[in-house]
Amino acid sequence: MMRTYEDMPKIRLPHAADIKISDTTIRDGCQMPGVVMKKSHKLKIFEYLHDMGVEKLETFVYNDRDKDACKSMMDYGYEFPEVTGWARANPADIDEVLKVDGIKETGILMSVSDSHVFDKMGLKSYEEAEQKYLKALQYAVDHGLKTRCHIEDTSRANYDFVYPFVQKLIDIDPDTIIRICDTLGYGIPFPGYEEPYGIPAVVKRFKDMGVKHIEMHVHDDFGLGIGNTLSGLWYGADWASLTFLGIGERAGNTELEKIMAFLITRVEGFDKYNLHKVTEFAEYMEQEIGLRVPRNKAIVGKNIFSHESGIHTAGIIKNPFTYEPFPPELVGGKRNLMIGDTSGTEVIRLKVEEALSELLGIKAQVDKHDPRIKCIHKDIQKMYDAEDRRSSVSDEELHDFVRKYFVFQVDGEVEHEEQEVPATRKKAVSAPRIPAELMPAVSPASINIEHGQKFKIAKKATGKKK
Repeated sequence: MMRTYEDMPKIRLPHAADIKISDTTIRDGCQMPGVVMKKSHKLKIFEYLHDMGVEKLETFVYNDRDKDACKSMMDYGYEFPEVTGWARANPADIDEVLKVDGIKETGILMSVSDSHVFDKMGLKSYEEAEQKYLKALQYAVDHGLKTRCHIEDTSRANYDFVYPFVQKLIDIDPDTIIRICDTLGYGIPFPGYEEPYGIPAVVKRFKDMGVKHIEMHVHDDFGLGIGNTLSGLWYGADWASLTFLGIGERAGNTELEKIMAFLITRVEGFDKYNLHKVTEFAEYMEQEIGLRVPRNKAIVGKNIFSHESGIHTAGIIKNPFTYEPFPPELVGGKRNLMIGDTSGTEVIRLKVEEALSELLGIKAQVDKHDPRIKCIHKDIQKMYDAEDRRSSVSDEELHDFVRKYFVFQVDGEVEHEEQEVPATRKKAVSAPRIPAELMPAVSPASINIEHGQKFKIAKKATGKKK
């Protein structure tokens, strides 16, 4: 049977033991229009990445601000994330990396698609591009740096050029990491589809050529960032280049938190990563960097553990595994049961019990079929029937319903629509609403509340005898 998270079988990724994560939030993420990261931001992001177990990060080192942030990160003395550089394919850029004591690795940008080689860079031929890139790699190796070769725009490139070029790269540095940059998200994850689009085909060919290390760096323009990254890892890539929340140019990059959550919860052998602070991390990015995290954003969105509809809330109350892919605690989240136009009586019953606990200091148990629960449900539906209500019912509003039906004991059997009252009868006077601070102080207890049970408001003693 599969009724708990522990019951679910995990996936066996063929090369799981070799897979590592490289974060580019403070490099590629900084290129997101409107994002400006101060040194304090970069250091805080570095701390979060350390808490998550990320093995490596890359950063610019072009100016003194960048270099100062790099030095401060390395001053923490953490084993990970390792701080690495990023450079264009020229010795001057690599010299800037060399100026930062402690950086032992750099990425080198090597654009390979026709539009990049001929239009963006203005080069005359593939041979000219190749010589430029090989010269830069040799310079970095000669100066003692470990290297990553960022093969930019591989999913729109001519592989009659790419494959022989990559062979020359690994001839210079057999241990270099070949980064597959799906720059505009044109790659597809399906096996059997050839290059330039087929991610599996490219990864397998690189492996057959003798490339030791392959890194996936995928942009999300077509929403395939996660799929293409996982496809690359499945077929032999051992590094994933990611950004937190997927920030980056245009539609951004493959999300760090999604890949990590998938590896931890769905794949065997990834206990080395930790997501306990990831929700806090997302809140930090909202408050300090100015990002807006969609409510339905996977892993960290506010709606991930929020439930409103009758079927879902009933399932969650009985067994959270029913409608939650993993426990909120895994990502530092919190479950939130809400009441709205699609809610049923089960969630109202639970929220009434919580309200009674808060208002009266008692641990109450209310039956789902209690007429008062049905009356509250009916009153809530009337609000939505009017079609001028566009929000969920707040806890404060529910407290009012609890006061109305459980404290002041309005008869739940009576319809509350306005009706004409015969002249011979007086209109009933509703009990006044009493603020929460004036509710009776009751010692915490556990009771079953049955229909017809009344709560009386005791008058405060004056200390005088009548």
